[in-house]
Amino acid sequence: MRPEPLRPRDPARLGSYELVGRLGEGGMGTVYLARTPAGTQVAVKVVRADLAPDDEFRRRFRSEVARARQVPPFCTAEVLDADPDAEHPYLVVEYVDGPTLAQVVDERGPLTAANLHSVAIGVATALTAIHGAGVIHRDLKPRNVLLAPGTPKVIDFGIARAIEGTATGNTSPEFMMGTVAYMAPERFGDGDVPLTAAADIFAWGGVVTYAGTGRTPFGGDSPPATAGRILTQEPDLSGLSGPLRDLVAYALNKDPAERPSARELLDLLVSGPSRPAATAAALADQPDLRAAASQAQSVTGLMPAPDAPTTAVGYSEEAIVTVPISAVPGMAEPAAPEPPTQRRWFLPVAAALVVLAVIAGAMMLTLGSRPGDPSATPQVPAPSSAVALPPVILADELDESRLWLAKTEPDGRSSCVFTDGTLHVRVAQRPLYKCRGPQDTLPTDLRIDVGVRLVTENSCAAVWFRFVSNRGYLVRICPTNIYVGTHKSVDVSVTRTLPLDTPIPVGGPPVRIGLQVAGGTVTITRDGATVGDAPLTDARIAGSKVLLGVYADRDAPPAGPFEVAFDHIEIRGPGAR
Repeated sequence: MRPEPLRPRDPARLGSYELVGRLGEGGMGTVYLARTPAGTQVAVKVVRADLAPDDEFRRRFRSEVARARQVPPFCTAEVLDADPDAEHPYLVVEYVDGPTLAQVVDERGPLTAANLHSVAIGVATALTAIHGAGVIHRDLKPRNVLLAPGTPKVIDFGIARAIEGTATGNTSPEFMMGTVAYMAPERFGDGDVPLTAAADIFAWGGVVTYAGTGRTPFGGDSPPATAGRILTQEPDLSGLSGPLRDLVAYALNKDPAERPSARELLDLLVSGPSRPAATAAALADQPDLRAAASQAQSVTGLMPAPDAPTTAVGYSEEAIVTVPISAVPGMAEPAAPEPPTQRRWFLPVAAALVVLAVIAGAMMLTLGSRPGDPSATPQVPAPSSAVALPPVILADELDESRLWLAKTEPDGRSSCVFTDGTLHVRVAQRPLYKCRGPQDTLPTDLRIDVGVRLVTENSCAAVWFRFVSNRGYLVRICPTNIYVGTHKSVDVSVTRTLPLDTPIPVGGPPVRIGLQVAGGTVTITRDGATVGDAPLTDARIAGSKVLLGVYADRDAPPAGPFEVAFDHIEIRGPGAR
């Protein structure tokens, strides 16, 4: 789609970017074509004016942008810049000049075998990188696959969470966002069913079917009819053949646990025992595609837990409609219960509302190619280099005295003990108690990941880093907030409070806390999702130790007990992500 002229009320500039045209508009904001001071074209998404004053939205926006930056750019539109604190928050991404897969198929028909396999590999490569960064796309579809001069690019890492829980109020499980034809069956059920990366794999199967046949695998004459087919029927894969057809069927399994991961899918595409000849040809003819796939296979990352918040930074917009279950063909009456071992995810569907999202003007950040333009055929550029995780410097399961040591004070009121395979830290009186850790001299910049469980009320888990001689930085993980600050002698101060979207339940299962320490900033994650960051600006703090312990929560009574537990800590060196 070619950009439209700016309208009278559109801004002429945002920060250092000159706006030169409109690329689209939707529920969250407007996307503009812009130029940098150096003359490079970029896409700038500006948030709606009514969302901008919402502090909760800005916090989510900031967190999601931080996560999206972690996605390697070799098969995606790279996040270049963002200003969540501007009067009108905005996001800047790479402008990809090329038609969408939807445009090419609509104008020219299904792809040839070689081009189909190129798209299948390119999208699987992008999903491997996206999932490796802990991101779930949530809205993969042909309009979000760009056939640029090079490796197919996947854009729009999900539908922006700003639409949920802010001004529009669409937080009920009666609402679901996405594009119906590519939505996995578990997304139509109980709102409590966690969204996982398996939903993107299902969408991959739909995208490849569309690219190879010109239609979706569950196409109906209405969104409710399509939803009903997704829930109750097998996919129509006529037009696909051979091993690729088998892989698509594998990806479209109705049980998310039975679908391959993105990495498994990519491995089967490029090196499986029955790799199609067209795949071999695509890799031979397009060495950059082969290089991108190889880089994606080398990237590792930490996916969030199934119930963790996920990043959803994108620039396509959807309208929301709700359709009662009775409107879905074949779903008017509750289905008879199935045996518990068969499709356990499906049981809530009969009692739930089927929630459907219908496109209300998709926003495409590309210039459309005209019919017959040979530039629409993927040619695949040289990808950017992907960054693999550095090796682990220290690791400890924390199930027995090893790097972290057990100890109990003479009065027995404070202790570090190993119980039930975890390190329990307990103090009877506020404010804190520390456990002795390894004596290794650790680098200034590092990545710490550790499991945390809050055992008793008013207790916070504490992680000290850059610590020496009773001086260092302190992160406190409490039920509703994470506090980042300094600890010098007996003085503990807070430099930043990071509220948690979902409280950490006392006595509940462990959560995975990550600390990315780089220069003057620490970024905190919970189960792989970014919570926020805080400055590290005290020049007097220059230690090299990491300690674990317990800290009484703010406003806790003087007497405890205060108790937390830790399990499996990993520390990586500079460059860890």
